[in-house]
Amino acid sequence: SAANTIIAVSQLGGSTFYSCKVANDEPGDFYYKDLVSLGVDTNLRGQRGPGVTGKCLVMITPDAERTMNTYLGITATYGEDQIEYDAMKLADYLYVEGYLVASETAREAAIKAADFARANQIKVALTFSDPNMVNFFKEGLNQMIGPGVDLLFCNEIEATSWAETEDLDAAIEKLKTVAKEFVVTLGSKGALVFDGQNLLEIPAQSVDPLDSNGAGDMFAGAYLFGKTHGYDCYQAGLLASQCSGKLVTQYGPRLDKQTVKTIKGEFEQTHLNS
Repeated sequence: SAANTIIAVSQLGGSTFYSCKVANDEPGDFYYKDLVSLGVDTNLRGQRGPGVTGKCLVMITPDAERTMNTYLGITATYGEDQIEYDAMKLADYLYVEGYLVASETAREAAIKAADFARANQIKVALTFSDPNMVNFFKEGLNQMIGPGVDLLFCNEIEATSWAETEDLDAAIEKLKTVAKEFVVTLGSKGALVFDGQNLLEIPAQSVDPLDSNGAGDMFAGAYLFGKTHGYDCYQAGLLASQCSGKLVTQYGPRLDKQTVKTIKGEFEQTHLNS
């Protein structure tokens, strides 16, 4: 999930670093080479320990919804050893994946990374990742939120589940207590962005969805690119909507680099240079 987001930032032209854990096996080799080929710096650099690299089998039904069957493998032991603090010092944002909450060592690493970021004036962004993370690991997520985050990503189900309400407006008010800025994606209804003062409505793209897997990841990546390249919150939300809207019209959680380049160029021409 976070890899898809970081790759999206890189494809749009951002500078990225991805901290992860894969094994010294064939899938681990593939994963490492894939990251590097896409312009993402990483803690791996070819040095990996024994074990089995995690895998995720994703099944897409005709309604474009996904069902995931995940084997974490060596990722279950992700910990502070995988964090490179010198690399983090160069960052504008630390982006933390909510899935880390399911592993005790990963959750502790995420908390320590966020503490380091705050101490070094680096903004902390967090995604809830999946409704099941909220439903089964809410206490751990709150520990990862800690004193609050600068930017939070979630969808409507995750927002209302975390806030323990069926009222999205009430959930939004509760999110304001832990996040200076946040995004609530609404699927075919677009997204809501709270910029710290105002709630902005981001329109959805009118498309025929084929595969929703990775749409939230792409949205977060494009939004983070915008926020780190001079876009305001509304502009970042529009770019994110266009990228994720294109993504769901194809199979797979990523767009190819040329498609991303085209979307970005047209967006800048229409919304930044007019």
